[in-house]
Amino acid sequence: MFSPGADSAHDAGGVGVSSVGTTVPARFVWPYGGKRVFVSGSFTRWSEHLQMSPVEGCPSVFQATCSLSPGIYQYKFFVDGEWRHDEHQPTISGEYGIVNTLYLTREFNQINSVLSPSTPGNRMNMDVDNENFQRMVTLSDGNIQDSHLRVSEAAIQISRSRVIGYLSSHTGYDLLPDSGKVIALDINLPVKQSFHILHEQGIPVAPLWDSFRGQFVGLLSPLDFILILKELETHGSNLTEEQLETHTISAWKESKRQTYGRNDGQGRPQQPLVHATPYESLRDIALKILQNGISTVPIIYSPSSDGSFPQLLHLASLSGILKCICRYFKNSTGNLPILNQPVCTIPLGSWVPKIGDPSCRPLAILRRSASLSSALNLLVQAGVSSIPIVDENDSLIDTYSRSDITALAKDKVYTHVRLEEMAIQQALQLGQDANTPFGYFSGQRCQMCLRSDPLLKVMERLANPGVRRVFIVEAGSKRVEGIISLSDIFKFLLSL
Repeated sequence: MFSPGADSAHDAGGVGVSSVGTTVPARFVWPYGGKRVFVSGSFTRWSEHLQMSPVEGCPSVFQATCSLSPGIYQYKFFVDGEWRHDEHQPTISGEYGIVNTLYLTREFNQINSVLSPSTPGNRMNMDVDNENFQRMVTLSDGNIQDSHLRVSEAAIQISRSRVIGYLSSHTGYDLLPDSGKVIALDINLPVKQSFHILHEQGIPVAPLWDSFRGQFVGLLSPLDFILILKELETHGSNLTEEQLETHTISAWKESKRQTYGRNDGQGRPQQPLVHATPYESLRDIALKILQNGISTVPIIYSPSSDGSFPQLLHLASLSGILKCICRYFKNSTGNLPILNQPVCTIPLGSWVPKIGDPSCRPLAILRRSASLSSALNLLVQAGVSSIPIVDENDSLIDTYSRSDITALAKDKVYTHVRLEEMAIQQALQLGQDANTPFGYFSGQRCQMCLRSDPLLKVMERLANPGVRRVFIVEAGSKRVEGIISLSDIFKFLLSL
């Protein structure tokens, strides 16, 4: 018992301790550092020490995986020649001093209680592999029956506390890439040329520079182009296609103020440029994006206290901040109990309403045969960034986003098409044929997940540039069951 000479014990990469009957994969974690760390317990009859390996990217966190039969176990860690227990996990005093205890069962609620310690300061010491969890919950046609399964409130609060702690301790400097470029547009550029630049450069938005004032004064976004196209199709419009060739951004912005008054075209008050400094915390930057209902915040640095000589460093977005979160917590998912939980067990996103539920609104979905005009109207009225496009069987086949509209700027396509007559399928094909050199439209446009997929998988897909929403689909049929957006993720994590 407690022989320090057990260095010849098995390596941690999946040690099979129990070989009789049904077993459950369990992962033990020692997050407090050390050079050589082992774990031993009643599951080895205290006669064998399992060597633990450092987690990639987190050298102070050690782990060991083994297969155990359901039951009650005691265990302890052997760290650099000293026996230690984790004070943040359940303990008892017995024959071997103070040891940690583990109650391992195949019932969901019991496992959920292990994954969700009751005290916010706890570090996770053991969790059950997500793959095994997927097998434990009730399955029917490959879908988790989640009506009675919900992640515990304790797990949510622990995860929120740690995410907020991370975001509060990191700043806008953490978002800056090692290399890259940021494009700004002069307000005296013609509108048509400006949107052609957005499309060719593969960027959805660009800050606007006023050289007379020496300041950044706003953003040019796909919403502006959508409103311009709608105005061109309106009878009696004061803006002709010929004028669009010379109509400047500043003239359009002024016309927009006269047309929509103090609103931005979506019923929201127009406001001065919302920006952030590189010294602001990631939490404050995320809050600015959410509270102002915008997609991008320019990171601007000024060497002067009066804000003169501003330097544009980066365009911050929720996807960039989410990428930082995923990178930081990916190799220590035990610190965020909700990351390995299926998204269907988390109060997150919008879902197809259940029959008889009057409180839920139906999801905004369009057929590929619908007109481009109907898609643009829905994007503006619903205030969403993209719309799932389905076929005649309601299977998801693509998505149409606001940024797709800039494809009409190429070769002045907008001058010889009518929005009412062009189908969404044609508009999508136009964007794909354009072959933007910087790859904004390349890759998988339509990000899908299953309701049984873990939250981490959804977050990693939303962290990809240009992705604003992940569609939860039914396995096989690909019918849309739910939608999770970037703003959904951050409102949930920040408890807004």
